[in-house]
Amino acid sequence: MTHHLRILLILLATTSLPALAQDINAAEAHEAVKNGKLTLIDIRTPPEWKQTGVAPGAALINMIHPQGAAGFLNEVQAKVGGDKTAPIALICRTGNRTTQVQRFLQGQGFTQVYNVKEGMAGSRAGPGWLARKLPTESCMAC
Repeated sequence: MTHHLRILLILLATTSLPALAQDINAAEAHEAVKNGKLTLIDIRTPPEWKQTGVAPGAALINMIHPQGAAGFLNEVQAKVGGDKTAPIALICRTGNRTTQVQRFLQGQGFTQVYNVKEGMAGSRAGPGWLARKLPTESCMAC
């Protein structure tokens, strides 16, 4: 079992609520962040951030957190000032991990968790942040 899969299973085990379908495409997420209406959280790993760059203004919170699910949750809560009603969007490479993390955060009481299902690289949900030629910046924390 891969490390990513183990983390996802731990996240899923902490909640029994189904994910509510709150999807957003990359262009919509970009506009909402630019207009201050949304916090974008990139849950990929530092090597992924370094490889592709990151969306300007995105909070970089690796879902494979050193303190596990609790550490990840604490960082998300800190990013939104403890406001579980604050609109946030999650982005990863192709939308698979964000689907699981969206479910986890909803199970923890977050009410406006959007999923950028096409991710950075694209998926069946859409071309992705990079193919849409949305802005990126180098990851300084990598």
